[in-house]
Amino acid sequence: MPTDTTPLFRDDPYLRECTAEILAVNEDGGIILDRTVFYATSGGQPGDRGRLTADAGAVEIGGAVYAVGTKAEVVHVPLAPAAQPVRPGGVVKAEIDWERRHRHMRMHTALHLLCSLIPFPVTGGAIGAAESRLDFDISDAGAVDRDALTEKLNALVAADHPVTTRWITDEELAANPGLVRTMSVKPPAGAGRVRLVAIGGDAEIDLQPCGGTHVRSTAEIGRLIVSKIEKKGRLNRRIRVAFAG
Repeated sequence: MPTDTTPLFRDDPYLRECTAEILAVNEDGGIILDRTVFYATSGGQPGDRGRLTADAGAVEIGGAVYAVGTKAEVVHVPLAPAAQPVRPGGVVKAEIDWERRHRHMRMHTALHLLCSLIPFPVTGGAIGAAESRLDFDISDAGAVDRDALTEKLNALVAADHPVTTRWITDEELAANPGLVRTMSVKPPAGAGRVRLVAIGGDAEIDLQPCGGTHVRSTAEIGRLIVSKIEKKGRLNRRIRVAFAG
């Protein structure tokens, strides 16, 4: 029986809930649905938390991940064994912790803005609900000024630039390798198409492959601060960004 999950969050990251059919329950109790609003951990963005509610009761979900070896099955991981059996064929209402998700959306878009201001390869990153970071391959620690970077980030936020998505083929991505900024995480290829996230409309601020969830405009991010710039190696500089309030 196919257990692919339709990722509703990819086309509409503002969906907070949906009804879904349980396709399978794995040996660890992870629940696979036919569709979901739960973002699955990938690209430095944590998986969503929330709950699945059925007639027999609710199951608190502590995270969502992709099944090992696939990007097609989203596994909803319960915080504890379900009080009532969760069986394939049942129908549930899936609801995410929206406040946490929205903070991740704002942060993820903020990191794309940071990429647009730092013209160096990205070697790593992580998204949090309060603070996030990107690692850059920068040889000169003095090349980035914390206060000046904070000012530039907030100028981009205040400008209310639109954030949109579009798709290109694997072949188009291969012909434009400069679109890929991340050295540690490669965009998924092999499915025939790759999703791009664009900031700025005609006045393009940033354009790169990304499967994460984002806000509709930069103004929705809110004020930011560059909280710290760390030297993590001879070339690696870690830049931390946090919400200002």
